[in-house]
Order: sequence, then structure tokens, then C-alpha cells
Amino acid sequence: GQDGGQETSFRWQCVEQPIGKLLFRRFLEGSAEFAAAGALWAEIEAFERCEDAEREAAAKRLRSRFFTPGGAEHCGFLSAAAAAP
Repeated sequence: GQDGGQETSFRWQCVEQPIGKLLFRRFLEGSAEFAAAGALWAEIEAFERCEDAEREAAAKRLRSRFFTPGGAEHCGFLSAAAAAP
């Protein structure tokens, strides 16, 4: 392809590649406009690693912090489907 055989998707560059992930996360965290998105990403990764017994409480914290209007770091850019219970 025109990309010289290199993967150019967001997933590959910013999620699967450690340096790309680090740089993108620093970009998000360094911008007031995108800081909540960076925090949400970090918390979702932590949620994915938590024990099954902790998941319900962790999900409630995520919902109130990021998905609830007026929450500490509400991510208003999320679709209604993403925020649905």
C-alpha cells in the first residue's frame, strides 16, 4: 500500500505500540480540553485489570466520574449509547 507496508491505524499506533501510546496519553493529559479523556482511558485500563469482585464498585466509580453530567470529569463527547447503563 501507499503506507510502505506500515500499519497506520489509531489502534496500532496509539494503543498497541508502547511509545505511541505513551506519547498520545501525554498529549491527552497535557491538554485541559482532553485531560478527562486521558483519565478515562487510564481508568478503563485499570478496570480491565481489576479483580472480578471489585468490578461492580469500579464500574460505579467510572460511571459517576466520567459518564454522569456534572461528574468530576464528565466526558460529554461520549455518545448516549456509550453512557447507557
